[in-house]
Amino acid sequence: MRKSFVLLLSLMIMALAGFAQTNPTGSGRETRLFNDNWKFFKGDPQDAFQPTFNDQGWGTVDLPHDWSVEGPFDSKWASATAFLPTGTGWYRKTFTVPVTSKDKKVYIYFEGVSKNGEVWINGHNLGKRPNGYISYQYDMTPWLNFGKSNVLAVKVDHKEFADSRWYAGSGINRNVFLITTGKLHIKQWGIFATTPKVSKEKADVAVNVTVENNSTSDASVEVQNTLADQKGQTVARSVKTVSVSASGENTLDVLMSVGNPELWSTDRPNLYTLTTVVKKGNATLDQIVTKVGIRDFHFDANTGFTLNGVSMKLKGVCVHDDAGCLGVAVPTGVWERRLIRLKEMGCNSIRMSHNPHATELYDLCDKLGFLVMDEAFDEWEGGKNKWVEGWNVGKPSNDGYHEYFAEWHERDLRDQILKNRNHPSIIMWSIGNEIDYPNDPYSHPILNVGTNPQIFGRGYHPEMPNSDRLGVVSKELVKIVKQYDVTRPVTAALAGVIISNETGYADALDIAGYNYQEYRYADDHKKYPNRIIYGSENGFGKSAWDDVAKNDFISAQYLWTGIEYLGEANRFPAKHSTSGLLDLAGLKKPEYFFRQSLWSDKPMVYIGTAPVPRNNGDGSIWSQKKADPLWNYAKDEKVRISCFTNCKTVELFLNDKSLGVKNRADFEKSGVIYWDIPFEPGTLKAIAKDAKNKEVVDMLKTAAQASAITASADAKQLSITKHGLAHIELTITDKNGIPVFLSHPEITCTINGAAKLLGLENSNPVDTTQYKINKRSAFKGKLVAYIQTADKTGPVTLTFSSPDLKPANVVLQIIK
Repeated sequence: MRKSFVLLLSLMIMALAGFAQTNPTGSGRETRLFNDNWKFFKGDPQDAFQPTFNDQGWGTVDLPHDWSVEGPFDSKWASATAFLPTGTGWYRKTFTVPVTSKDKKVYIYFEGVSKNGEVWINGHNLGKRPNGYISYQYDMTPWLNFGKSNVLAVKVDHKEFADSRWYAGSGINRNVFLITTGKLHIKQWGIFATTPKVSKEKADVAVNVTVENNSTSDASVEVQNTLADQKGQTVARSVKTVSVSASGENTLDVLMSVGNPELWSTDRPNLYTLTTVVKKGNATLDQIVTKVGIRDFHFDANTGFTLNGVSMKLKGVCVHDDAGCLGVAVPTGVWERRLIRLKEMGCNSIRMSHNPHATELYDLCDKLGFLVMDEAFDEWEGGKNKWVEGWNVGKPSNDGYHEYFAEWHERDLRDQILKNRNHPSIIMWSIGNEIDYPNDPYSHPILNVGTNPQIFGRGYHPEMPNSDRLGVVSKELVKIVKQYDVTRPVTAALAGVIISNETGYADALDIAGYNYQEYRYADDHKKYPNRIIYGSENGFGKSAWDDVAKNDFISAQYLWTGIEYLGEANRFPAKHSTSGLLDLAGLKKPEYFFRQSLWSDKPMVYIGTAPVPRNNGDGSIWSQKKADPLWNYAKDEKVRISCFTNCKTVELFLNDKSLGVKNRADFEKSGVIYWDIPFEPGTLKAIAKDAKNKEVVDMLKTAAQASAITASADAKQLSITKHGLAHIELTITDKNGIPVFLSHPEITCTINGAAKLLGLENSNPVDTTQYKINKRSAFKGKLVAYIQTADKTGPVTLTFSSPDLKPANVVLQIIK
């Protein structure tokens, strides 16, 4: 029987709004965002956990907070982590809990602390969690002073500065919540919804609820589950009674039917609202509101992937956590802007590389319609190379998560699954990324005879860790996942399929991800006919996409990477990877438009230029197309105009003179239409026509000397209660408003009013100017400013200025 993995499933997510707001009066639960006014000190003062410690000289910060990105950049740190400092830092917060909460439970919930977060309340140690990407909760109730002052202290130990292959940040860099419940309440992550049957006519929604009783008496309670559609109309309801013993817990299962369900899909990500209420008599003891998506999906070894019965290719990108100058403390609005641009490109899937990400990102994927591969680990028992001097240069560090894996992997993986399993966007759990990378650290005799595109050192190295552990550990991790969720397949991104085929690692997986090993697809499909294979990490070349598009049995491609990220850099002063479709500021790169020409159905055309290359080779698998939006060269210099389009034909004009019509079909191998012509100043214009003769146009104009700064804001009103954010895109232009691509003046941001500058990002990989200042040079004629509300309403005037250029002024209104 051929191997397939059928998932008829609906999943729900805990809405961000439910965490960020106080629950309704009488709900029995209060969830309060706990981000404001923390005291912070970078260093390790003695007894900072004690409530009597004097922190008057410390700074004040709002969370999420990442101190590493504040810099300064320095070559004494590691290229892997962007040449930014780490160290030890302390956070303290003084607060009160009302006397009325004395008979309740009070928890502190951290979404992420990087790393080794250790927590004290009023001098009592609550625990320590090494993994910087995992969320966790502590019960503070026994040690609180109700009605009086309390001191919460958090130590962050990130002294190992070369402990990651990419930038991980330092600090409490995700949200914190103060949660108050009754003693009898829904357990943390204690709701799980699936749909065992789905059709267009009917869906069965199964809800699993775990109720926890922290009182000294047995209790019998009523559990209500109500499902409402997007208009607020109730479509299903269940009421069930459950008994919970003192100091115990109990789980109940309910099944509800929904007629004519609005299915969740990438095109129409419909979400229902599930309200779960625990009652005793007329009293509401607890209530949680959850977003639910109804959909079913299917992976098959021969026919690929289907969503709601429709065959489709997963057009995916990999992403890391940071956003350049913001570090990993990234506001939701930044991720939303990035994801919307990826969606416009034709992307429909995100790989969370190589760790659990912030809740807001999963929420956005649910809302916007992205299918998600959620990944747990980048290393298991053996430490990978983390480059210090530069990528693949010098002697690496081997610090990292492998130091904690034995003690923490089971709990970390469990908590990731429990926290995230209700997101309808998630369709795969990945237990590891490139754990099998040849000789980094695992080796195998097969390396003496086989080939592999990725390898550290040639051949078999018997002194390296025994690769047989790959099969053993992978089976254990798969078992852990399936203990908490059997509705999704377990996968991993394999870098050394040649090793994993020999050790049982590949066979332990439900579906096998291949990193940069397209050449194995056909042979392995024949050799392992029941194996579901897809591309879990891939380069930009068109041939790599053709291997997906032309083979039904290959369902996916995940490009490395969707967005540039800090770290994994070359020698100093290089600070970030340039392998993104969007740059570090979220601006579209030429490669973005090439991918759009392959993935999007909406007619598009893009032209860019470069000096005529000496050869037409593709370069490395991560090589970007040389096609800048620039029409400024020396007179008669030979220039290549590259055109990316999904239309049937394109005609190029120079100063209204046609340079000929070209057919996209004639450039099928590379996907790039081009002309080589001598430069002549003026206007270059491309007119593409689709199969219905509809026209789309792109043009470039020769720019004169830089004359002004122009500004474009994506929001004019910002809400103070929602910590509103605006992106201000700055462009250097000439006197006629034509962008000056080659201009890079230093720009200063001045703010008059109640707003704050979070950062300025130019995406220049070798600009190591300290981030947290109000000036930065443009790069390729562009700069992006991130502006956030402060503490007052009213108008805010932003001025962006540079000597010899006309400044740009932007007025924002801060509202409640």
